[in-house]
Amino acid sequence: MKLAVLSGKGGTGKTFVSVNLAAASSKAAYIDCDVEEPNGHLFLKPQNVVAEDVFTMIPGFNIEKCIGCRKCAEVCQFNSVLFIKDKPRFFPQLCHSCGGCLVLCPENAIYEDKKHIGVVETGVSGNVTVVTGILDTGEASGVKVISQALQHQNDTLIVIDCPPGSGCSVMESVMDSDYCVIVAEPTAFGLHNFKMVYELVTLLGKRCGVVINKETSAYAPLEQFCKDNNINILMRIPFSEQTASLCSAGKVAVREDNGVFSMFTDLLKRIEEEAEI
Repeated sequence: MKLAVLSGKGGTGKTFVSVNLAAASSKAAYIDCDVEEPNGHLFLKPQNVVAEDVFTMIPGFNIEKCIGCRKCAEVCQFNSVLFIKDKPRFFPQLCHSCGGCLVLCPENAIYEDKKHIGVVETGVSGNVTVVTGILDTGEASGVKVISQALQHQNDTLIVIDCPPGSGCSVMESVMDSDYCVIVAEPTAFGLHNFKMVYELVTLLGKRCGVVINKETSAYAPLEQFCKDNNINILMRIPFSEQTASLCSAGKVAVREDNGVFSMFTDLLKRIEEEAEI
């Protein structure tokens, strides 16, 4: 079973839920697809880590062969190729690696070149295989790093820690999942962002449920939205100073607190029932 854990904003508790779901299982893989700022490894502390580089293909230009026809610039929808004095000027940070310029160049003056954009680290933390995608600083898109991280799926339970929000990187993380767990805060801002992510998973045709985190009391608008849209509330996590202390110390709560362990094993059972797997 492949679970995608999402949230509309950072700080909601998405990684907390993802890490503890994986650790509460008898055997699981945790894949951190929040590649701009991955932090699941700070809790799981994997051992025997192996890193593999991630590359994307970008065009290289042989200026001597270029005849200045400008077809490469005309086909580029992202303005990564401009012409200055009839010679191409390439801006790799704007390139989306579509390959259109390579195909259209009549003089074969464009060739494919590799660009390093990140790494994928794989290690082990007890019963959990830990896969961490890390995007190079300054790179605009983490989709390729996420795609490579998601290739590491050899366990019965896969927990995918998605990026926050609802952009392209989130869609890449969610596309192949069996069930989505949306983590929400019981606040007006939390509800606004929850609605955004719920719309995305609905458009993708994914079944989902919600985990309400850091709850001190029921937030009526969130409760009503879930009721109106038949969204199952899978679990309510009460605000707890003890749990917050464990997190701030970089510890996995289910490995330290029997009460939290029971909560997450119950959550896994509930998800299996909801996903009908």
